[in-house]
Order: sequence, then structure tokens, then C-alpha cells
Amino acid sequence: MQRRTFLRATTTGAGALAFSGALWQGAAVPVAHAAPDPGPYGPLLPPNELGVALPAGFSVRMVARSSRLVRGYVWHPAPDGGACFPDGDGWIYVSNSEVPLVGGASALRFRPDGLVDRAYRILGGTTLNCAGGATPWHTWLSCEETFRGKVFETDPYGQRAAVAHPAMGRFKHEAAACDPDREVVYLTEDESDGCFYRYRPDSWGDLSRGRLEVLCETAGGGVGWQPVPDPSGPLLGRQTRHQVPDALHFRGGEGCHYNAGVCFFTTKGDDRVWAYDAEAGELSVVYDADGSLDGVDNVTGVAGGDLYVAEDGGNMEINIITPEGVVAPVLRIDGQRDSEITGPAFSPDGSRLYFSSQRGTAGDPAGLGGITYEMSGPFRR
Repeated sequence: MQRRTFLRATTTGAGALAFSGALWQGAAVPVAHAAPDPGPYGPLLPPNELGVALPAGFSVRMVARSSRLVRGYVWHPAPDGGACFPDGDGWIYVSNSEVPLVGGASALRFRPDGLVDRAYRILGGTTLNCAGGATPWHTWLSCEETFRGKVFETDPYGQRAAVAHPAMGRFKHEAAACDPDREVVYLTEDESDGCFYRYRPDSWGDLSRGRLEVLCETAGGGVGWQPVPDPSGPLLGRQTRHQVPDALHFRGGEGCHYNAGVCFFTTKGDDRVWAYDAEAGELSVVYDADGSLDGVDNVTGVAGGDLYVAEDGGNMEINIITPEGVVAPVLRIDGQRDSEITGPAFSPDGSRLYFSSQRGTAGDPAGLGGITYEMSGPFRR
């Protein structure tokens, strides 16, 4: 389906959108909709002692709190985007800090029994580190959500110093997702007229040099990529999102996640989840706001095709979107309406889901009361 066709359909609230991506292969899937039943995990039970409502068979615990010690390390304020990495018989969860000037990112290292055995800083001296993305070579791309922000490549294991990659563009970055099949990195931009980019490094595995491209509308109504003339986004010149006349603009780019030929990304201004089918070169809408998901933000997923979308506000849920187009909550945090859910990421074995409430129970704008959680249970893989 061509872009003009599906945009017309979603604008009028009509019918099914064809989706031909490899992840949901061979399907003609409607725009995702609220489940008439509780979804694949069943209904949420009443909130537990932590104020978190979960389906039967799942449990949750706090693993870190902002401004408090974790194994001798003070956990950072305003936890945001995150990812997990294998580490011998354990694993690591990294988390950004969305505060100005001293943002950066920190890491929690877990033992095989699930206990935290150390916490440490992997990036400092940066500003408003919002989301990011993991690379196939096990580094964390931490993105600055600020004017002329940068992407920093960090070491989750804490052995190597972080490196800035200005060639990936100087703009209000949000999230990154690596596509190892085409050897590119997709990037979202948190502006009301932001763009969707991809970065083509000269050598896969080395992001220091490459070409930044922006998704554009083609003459036939489809989509294609054009180079951004000046990725540095000069202070007195045109910013990257305004340099290419045919560039497509999105209402506040947020999280993005790549799997099996498709990059999914969210836009908060219209509560949509988009799918860029990299194999077919097509763009479509997977979820168009119907009230079940409010404030779409960070997104992650599993190999089987399920997406997990966190809410920025709303009723503080993480919702699953299944390949069949069903939306249903998998958790809800009660009593924290002035916060947002950030950083959803699965442990390497898929049995644990990490996430944070950025401002916690107090709703402190500085994020000093942020809480990082671990949810365990029989997740679909």
C-alpha cells in the first residue's frame, strides 16, 4: 500500500492497513486495536505491594532507586532508555539519565541468581540522555535529546571510554536501532516535525564515519532515502530535518526497535506506532491511537513478533502489540500518574523485563525519585 493511501485511511479512521513486513509475514493486518479479551497473558490482577498490577504468574521487584545506593553506587536520576547485554553467566542492564549537563548512563550487572553484584557509570558529562539502542557488537548508543545533541557509543562492561559520533547527526536525538542485514542504524528525532533517519557507516562495526540519510516521499507516493547534506546541523543554518525538501516529518519521534527486516518506531504527537519494512522499502502504521495506548514512547520486542510499548504518562502501562494486531496491557503502575515508564528491555534469555518509572511516586521533575524495576514470568519469546 502506498503512503498516500494508508495515510488517507488512518486519517479517516478507516479499516485495515496492509502490512507485508517479514516480522509479521504474509499478513494483512488491521491497525492494532484494544483486545476484546485481556490479551495473551490474561487480565491484570489488583496492584501488589509495590503498586504494580501484573497478570497471573508474573512477579516484579525494585532493583534500583534514583539517589540511593546500589552496591555502593548512587543510581542516577530520571532513568530513561535502556538495554540488556550478556555477560558470562550473568547479564547487564544499562540505563540513560535524562537530566541536563550530568545525564550520561549507568549499568547494573546481575549474577546468575538475579542479584545485582555491581553498579557503575558508563557515560558522564552529557545532557538529557533519553533513549538509544544496543549494537550487535554489544555497545550501547546513548542519545542526547537536546538541540544539536550527539550519539555516544558506550561500553556496557565499563572497560572502554565512551565515544561521540557526530557523523550520526547533530539534532534532538531520541532512539536508535541497528539493522545488521543492511548494516545501517535507524534514528528517531523528538521534534514536532522530526524526521526518521538512517546512518550508513563506512565500515559496519565502526560508527565513526559514514553517511546520514533521511526518509523521504518519492514521486510515486512511496518512500526512499536521500542524504542529509550537512549532518552537523549548523547553528545558524538549516537543521538536519529541514535540509531535504522531500523529507517526511513525524510528530515527535520516540522509541524504535528493529527485528527481521522491519524497524518499528513511535510518535508521541499522534500516538502511532509505525513500521518501516526495510526489505520492501515500505512504510505503514501498526497502531493508530484508539485510546488503549496513550503517550506511546519507548518500545522493545521479541523475536516472535510481539512489541512492548511503554506509556509516557497515560495510565502508566506497558502494552503488548501482537502480530495479530491486538493491544493489551502487561503491567500497570498505580499511584505514579506524574511519571512515565521508560527503558523496557528483556534480559538475554527473555525471562525478565526491565523498565523504570522515571519520576517515581513523588512525580519529581528532576527524577530524583525514579525507580527501576524487574518483571519476571512466562513471557512469549
